[in-house]
Amino acid sequence: MRTTTDIGGAPPVVSPVVLPVVLPVVVVCPPRTLLLDVAGPVEVLRKANLLQDRVRFHVVHAGPCPEVASSTGLGLAGLVPLPEPLPDGATILLAGAAELVLGDPAPPGEAERAAEAAIVAWLRAQVGPGHRLVSICSGALLAARAGLLDGHACTTHHAACAELAALAPAARVLEDRLFVEDGERLTSAGITAGIDLMLHLVARLVDPACAAAVARYLVVYLRRAGHDPQLSPWLEGRNHLHPAIHRVQDAVSADPARAWSLEILADIAATSPRHLSRLFNRHAGMSLPAYVNALRVALARDLLARTRLDMESVAERAGFASPRQLRRAWGRLHDGPPSAVRAG
Repeated sequence: MRTTTDIGGAPPVVSPVVLPVVLPVVVVCPPRTLLLDVAGPVEVLRKANLLQDRVRFHVVHAGPCPEVASSTGLGLAGLVPLPEPLPDGATILLAGAAELVLGDPAPPGEAERAAEAAIVAWLRAQVGPGHRLVSICSGALLAARAGLLDGHACTTHHAACAELAALAPAARVLEDRLFVEDGERLTSAGITAGIDLMLHLVARLVDPACAAAVARYLVVYLRRAGHDPQLSPWLEGRNHLHPAIHRVQDAVSADPARAWSLEILADIAATSPRHLSRLFNRHAGMSLPAYVNALRVALARDLLARTRLDMESVAERAGFASPRQLRRAWGRLHDGPPSAVRAG
C-alpha cells in the first residue's frame, strides 16, 4: 500500500498499489530465423512496455538449440529451452525461417531439419486452450505441421501460401492479407506484416492509444490494400509525420468521449483553429470532426461488444449527446445498426 499526506497535516490517504498484468511471451527462433520476424514484433512489445505500466509483456527467446543463425548471418545466442509446460495465458510467437542465409549458399542441413521437427513436436505437445499462437511469415508452416491451424482461417507469406494449404488441408488459407485472427490463432504475411499484427494485439491487450503511439515511434501506420483487413479507426489518418497533428490525434485517441472543441485542440497543436482544420485535412486526409466521431464510434462498438449497457449509456460513455446522435455517426461508417454488434 502507498500512503500520501495532504498539505496541512491531514490524515494519510491510503491508495492501493496497482501491479501490472504480466503477459508471458515465448518467441520461438527456428534455425535460419528471419531476423525481422523477431525484431519487428518484439520491438513493438518493448516500446509498449516503456509507454505504459498497466500491462507488462515478459518476453523470452527460446529454441531447441541455445544458438541459431539468422537470415542475415548474425548469430542469435542465449536462447532458453522451449518451456515445458507453457505458462497459462502465454503467447507463442513463431518466427519464420529463411531458406538461404546471407553469405552461406548451403541449404538447410540435417541438424537444422531435426531442430524444426523438435519445434513442431513441442508445439503439438504444449500449445493448448488459453494459449495464443502468433505466427510471423513462414512460421505458420511450423504451426501447420503441428496441426494447430486445422479448422482455422490463416495466412502466411504469399510465396508460401500453397505450401501452407498443402500442410494444413483442414485450414482455410487466405491470400493477400496482412494478418488473420481466428480465435487463439493469429497468422501474418511476410516479414514486416508481423509489426502490423503485433500493433493489433497491443491495441487489444493494452489500448488503442498505446498501439498508435508505438506505431508513431516505429513510423508505420497504413499499409493496407484492397483485400486487407478493415483498417482500425485508431490508426486511420496517422500516415503522416506532422508533430502537431499527431499531438492532437494522441489527445483524442486517449479520451475520445471528452467534449473536444476546435479551440481546445488548437491549443494542443499550438496553432489557430482555422489553421488546425486546414492542417488536419491535409495531413490526416479527413476533417477533425470526422476523426473524433470515428474514434467515438469505435469506442461505442467496443462497449457494445464487451458490456450489457443500454444504448443511452453506451452513447453517453462514447461521447455522444444521445443514442440518436450515435446512430447517425454510426450510419456513416457501418451498414447495419449498432444493435447488430450484439445480435452477431
